[in-house]
Amino acid sequence: MPTQIADRWFEYRRIDDDITLIWEPHVDPLLRCNIWLIRGSERDALVDSGLGVVSLRDAVNNLFEKHVTAVATHYHLDHIGALGEFEDRVIHALESDELSKPEPWGRLLREHYDPESLAALESLGYPIPEELLSALPHHGYDLEAYTVPRTTATRTVEEGDVIDLGSRRFEVLHLPGHSPGSIGLWEEKSGILFSGDAIYDGPLLDNLPDSSVPDYVATMKRLRELPVRVVHAGHDPSFGRERLIELVDQYLSIRA
Repeated sequence: MPTQIADRWFEYRRIDDDITLIWEPHVDPLLRCNIWLIRGSERDALVDSGLGVVSLRDAVNNLFEKHVTAVATHYHLDHIGALGEFEDRVIHALESDELSKPEPWGRLLREHYDPESLAALESLGYPIPEELLSALPHHGYDLEAYTVPRTTATRTVEEGDVIDLGSRRFEVLHLPGHSPGSIGLWEEKSGILFSGDAIYDGPLLDNLPDSSVPDYVATMKRLRELPVRVVHAGHDPSFGRERLIELVDQYLSIRA
């Protein structure tokens, strides 16, 4: 059990005037989600929300300048933990029912993962430690008692829907493969894609219980044709079009 108590749970870095990256530094890389705050003229958007170990809204409330639309790129535990803290909660229609169900596969202790899941994750490059937190949020925190806070969606989206912030408009792209209802948010005028776990610069998980390799292959082919300038992903550092092509081609060479 970790003995260190975190001074603060979230870190954040402003990427530009409108975009801020928030993350949980004491979470193992497997579950350390990138949380993206996007400022618009009429409202803000939050793309994914971490594990929910600590209240995201309370911890970084100073960053929220307007009414927040919280978008989950998919329903896995590391992306929906704080979703219920926001009044507007958006997810793809295929996964809206999953928000109120018990988490099927993820917890904070290695012992809670079945041998098949451990083998699948470690085969793709994610060694799973005994505890998936390197520090505790406060004295007495019980890793074994952690469960994902459950919630419901206030809006479901599908391919082609729009997240409108006033000065910025993001088109919803349905990008299945990692999960059935994985989505990205695409802003054509800037060439920016918030990709969730459809693509990121690390080992891609396509062998989870709800993953589909054929869907992932189709998503990768689609992303290769998208005129992306910058990808802000669900995990790991952001990257540009050249790296996107490399990641897509690497995946297709193995799976296609």
